[in-house]
Amino acid sequence: MSTTAPIGIGAIHTVLPEVRTPLEELPEFPGLSPEEAEFARGSGIATVGVCEDRTAGDLAAEAVRGLLDRQGGTAPGAPGTPDTLMLVSPRAPDVLLGSDVGRVQAEAKLDGAFAFTVDGLGCTGSSAAWALGRDLLLADPSRQGVLIAHGSRPTGLDRVRYPVTVIGDGAYAMTLVRGGRPVLRAHRMETDGTFHDLFRVDYKQVPFYEWREECASPDRYRFELAMNSRMRLGRMVEQVLADAGVDKSAVATTLMQNVTSSAYQFYETLLGLPIHPVCNEHLAAYGHLGAMDVVLNLDRLLATGELAPGDLVLVLNNSPVAAWAVTLWEV
Repeated sequence: MSTTAPIGIGAIHTVLPEVRTPLEELPEFPGLSPEEAEFARGSGIATVGVCEDRTAGDLAAEAVRGLLDRQGGTAPGAPGTPDTLMLVSPRAPDVLLGSDVGRVQAEAKLDGAFAFTVDGLGCTGSSAAWALGRDLLLADPSRQGVLIAHGSRPTGLDRVRYPVTVIGDGAYAMTLVRGGRPVLRAHRMETDGTFHDLFRVDYKQVPFYEWREECASPDRYRFELAMNSRMRLGRMVEQVLADAGVDKSAVATTLMQNVTSSAYQFYETLLGLPIHPVCNEHLAAYGHLGAMDVVLNLDRLLATGELAPGDLVLVLNNSPVAAWAVTLWEV
């Protein structure tokens, strides 16, 4: 493959649980406040995928092994073997001081790869990782490919993240290669560090089984961060389309992360672009899968065969840590 070929997706492999738990059968549901229970029931989530006794690292490593098995091997330097591994960080690391991405590399036998973690961006981490992966391949013609992975598990025992979403389990692995499809046509991303402590878990003073996510100000999440997202994503969509030399009429469909069904309505109204129904289907079936959402949505959309070569897919992504990304893919 020519080193000047456009950078696109080589392959995607996902891991989803066979067991799905109805929302109101989650163990914490009886203990929710009336406001929290009402939020969860209205989220658009019917069931949540559950992988009991698995860590985020377990799931990410399984996804990487599954993708590499499909490709037929991992010999260092062999054509098609990724030489860069990026782990999009989970909500909480499996180990402190150790290396979750190093564990994934070892289990996948990616001996010749350089492995590191994209951290601190929440759900937006996947979008940042594929943009960074493209830049790495463009910067160094000797690179073979970039492998990105992520595993979604809740931080503590509870899955209801009031007032954000309900967490499900899953994992993905994907590669970026020269000549891959869809091609990454344009990308923009931004962060606002002033929201860095809007959500937190006190993990130092309490044991694991008492970890609870705390939102410092639900009103700040609902209004101030929402207004920021509205302003930034509206502008960033226009910038990405301008970068690609197209307008909204050229976008075949739009995807985003799966948080609540009302979020789809909010962004459809804001952008004047309908969100593809595959997002809501995954939200209802699996809950919110963190940084996996946009990859799962894109993978399943491509599998439907409803898009033709040259069609443009806009992917929005944002997170409660105030990170935003907009990507335009060409099928």
